[in-house]
Amino acid sequence: MKSKQLILSAFFIFSSITTAFNQENKIWTIAECVDYAYENNIQIKQQVLNTKFNENTVKQSKIQIAPNLNANTSYMYATGRVLDQSTYLYKNQDQNSQNIGISSGMTLFNGLQQSNTIKKNKYALMASVEDVERLKNDIAVNIALAYLQILLNKELLQVAESQLEVSNLQVERTKSFVDVGNLPEGNLLEIKAQVSREEMQVIEASNRLDISYLNLTQLLDLDSVGNFEIETPDLADLLDTNYIVPPIEIIYSDAQNFRPEIRGAKYRLESSEMSLKVAKGAHSPRLTMSGNYNTLFSDTRRKISLDPSGGIIEEDYPYWNQLQDNRNWGIGLGLAIPIFNGWMVNANVKNAKLNIENYQLELKNTRNILYKEIQQAYADATAAMKKYKASQNAVISMNEAFRYTEQKYNVGMVNSVDYNTSKNTLTQAQSELLQSKYTYIFLINVLEFYRGNPILL
Repeated sequence: MKSKQLILSAFFIFSSITTAFNQENKIWTIAECVDYAYENNIQIKQQVLNTKFNENTVKQSKIQIAPNLNANTSYMYATGRVLDQSTYLYKNQDQNSQNIGISSGMTLFNGLQQSNTIKKNKYALMASVEDVERLKNDIAVNIALAYLQILLNKELLQVAESQLEVSNLQVERTKSFVDVGNLPEGNLLEIKAQVSREEMQVIEASNRLDISYLNLTQLLDLDSVGNFEIETPDLADLLDTNYIVPPIEIIYSDAQNFRPEIRGAKYRLESSEMSLKVAKGAHSPRLTMSGNYNTLFSDTRRKISLDPSGGIIEEDYPYWNQLQDNRNWGIGLGLAIPIFNGWMVNANVKNAKLNIENYQLELKNTRNILYKEIQQAYADATAAMKKYKASQNAVISMNEAFRYTEQKYNVGMVNSVDYNTSKNTLTQAQSELLQSKYTYIFLINVLEFYRGNPILL
């Protein structure tokens, strides 16, 4: 029996370790990063809670249209000179009594304040939903930028390692030339110094890659970087330099239909317009209806009747019989006409109008900000496309130049300084190509994102 328990325990421990190992070595796609952030980001969770609060507010405003219903009861003990419930004369005695009642009331008309309050709260709810979407959009863009930064730093590290490998090979080649006397020893020392510089560049590139991983894991609110790794997607389809950037007006027109910050600002404006109607409704008369049902009991009360001879008979009056016999009910209508209330209604109307103007300005400002962002992204994307094309040509030319310089260096026609200069120029051109490539990919995705299309990597 003990051996079976040990086997089962070992199995569960092994399963747990295997699961943890698989999770740590999970390869994350950008879609998985975005989905994880949507589920775990604290700001999104807070905004979702605010949305739920607004949902409850809408439900409450709808329920308030229904009549209210309240039950009440009271018990009282009295001693001394109290009213006798049988004779309606005051006597010195002890008395226990109870009142029981049910009441209800509802508003029949109050200037449509209730219906307009429901509409106001609905618009506020829709605005809070758009706030959640706006946060998600911001997080998606930030994650895409951090994701691309990792891909860029990966390639920059590969370039640095590749250049170091070339320099190490050149050290061996130069050493063989120095050994046979074809090159001076100073060339070998220069190449070794270049290797040391490139080793530092590899370390710096590796550190930048680690920092970019840290930035992404912090955006995802992960506990630690661990063995976190991202998928390297095929970006060939996104590097179409023949891509035609849509005109700013088209992007802006699409963005106004899809961007949640625009929709949210519109909903807030509509909510403020409903608030004005609610404030104006306070000028109207208020018509209400109410009803009640009551009964009572007193232990001093006696049931009085006449006998056949005309005498008075007093009997005990049971609790339930009293409740049955003492029932009464009523229904009523109430009308309240506002005449003067300290100018409060007029002040609320004026404030509601000011609030509408404020949200009109907020909507206009949101549109202006969006247009400026699109203008900037459009200009940056156009410039990035041009720079990427130019960088491609530059790398091709620098490759040829370096190959030519390397051949001349190998036969002693150029010194190590010229060789290193040519090599560093090529490395710089490769770095600029990579940076322009990822900048171009990011900005094209941003422009498409403004039009309502998802970020594709």
